Amino acid sequence: MDYHELKEQVIAYSKEIGIDKIGFASADVFGELKARLKRQEALGYQSGFEKGDVDERTEPGRLLPGAQSIISIAMAYPSKMHDAPKSRKGDRRGLFCRASWGEDYHTVLRDRLNKLGAYLQELFPDVELKSMVDTGELSDRAVAERAGIGFSGKNCAIITPEFGSYVYLAELVTNIPFAPDEPVQEGCGDCNICVDACPTGALVQGGQLNAQRCIAFLTQTKDFLPDEFRSKIGNRLYGCDTCQTVCPINRKKDFHHHEEFEPDPEVVKPKLTPLLSISNRQFKEKFGSISGSWRGKKPIQRNVILALAHYRDETSISELIRLMNEDPRPVIRGTAAWGLGKIGTSDCFTAIKDAMINEKDEQVIYEMEKGLQFEKI
Repeated sequence: MDYHELKEQVIAYSKEIGIDKIGFASADVFGELKARLKRQEALGYQSGFEKGDVDERTEPGRLLPGAQSIISIAMAYPSKMHDAPKSRKGDRRGLFCRASWGEDYHTVLRDRLNKLGAYLQELFPDVELKSMVDTGELSDRAVAERAGIGFSGKNCAIITPEFGSYVYLAELVTNIPFAPDEPVQEGCGDCNICVDACPTGALVQGGQLNAQRCIAFLTQTKDFLPDEFRSKIGNRLYGCDTCQTVCPINRKKDFHHHEEFEPDPEVVKPKLTPLLSISNRQFKEKFGSISGSWRGKKPIQRNVILALAHYRDETSISELIRLMNEDPRPVIRGTAAWGLGKIGTSDCFTAIKDAMINEKDEQVIYEMEKGLQFEKI
């Protein structure tokens, strides 16, 4: 087998099936990453969403015995939405981050990997493969960096020369000994804009993220949002783009190569108040095809309440009162009570006091008390 020729054939085929960039890396242990992950664990900076232990996440041979190389792919997604609806007083809207625009990228990239794998099997019947899209053990970013897709930026994203950091990543571990590509040598230099702009200080320093403080992580949690972050979330319903939008390299980077990633404005920038009464079935029908729906409607609805409180949207008061009194979920009842206090009309405070009489959950009562604190401000 001429592996050089095979590599060229794979590259050519990848372009035919809509992969924007492809790179090849060795399947050696990611030693530097292993040390960094152990530091992250010791510092408590992990999100908890990571799959596998540190060894599994840094040793490709544990995932595919006989692994020789890794194929890394990247697909660009848009940074701008055409005909985006306006968020107006009395008709406020929330926002899903750009990585959740269009069809769930896990589905799209998995399709490309499957096609790539099938193509390899035709050319090399003895091929062994393991594919991963974001939820696998390996770090997509570490693989992409080694494969020359881009460099690791201070915002902890892979930044490609062509598309900036607006790319989805995935990889195929294989037993084919493809020659590795050279890593990209560009870097952020002295630029520190993303670190300075991070709303919660989650970027501890360039290239180091405390996931526990990252808004992208926080919007996906299901419990009460810690107080210090409630004023930071704004109208974000899922994810956060700040460290990408402020990046000078991303300026004017906007690619609409793939119809699957084109956003439906009414889905990714939805009206807030109607989301508070949406059923599970309606939520699945409207949002089920986007990646931002994977945690279900509860965290989204909690974030909706925080966004309405952020706007001090008085048109939502009656709906928030209904939730505070009737919703079976303590996190939603309590957040609604806090949100009413933040909006801060006399009707809000009266409703909180009335609801406290019958409330039994201690956490909800605590949130009601915090909501009433706004009356003293």
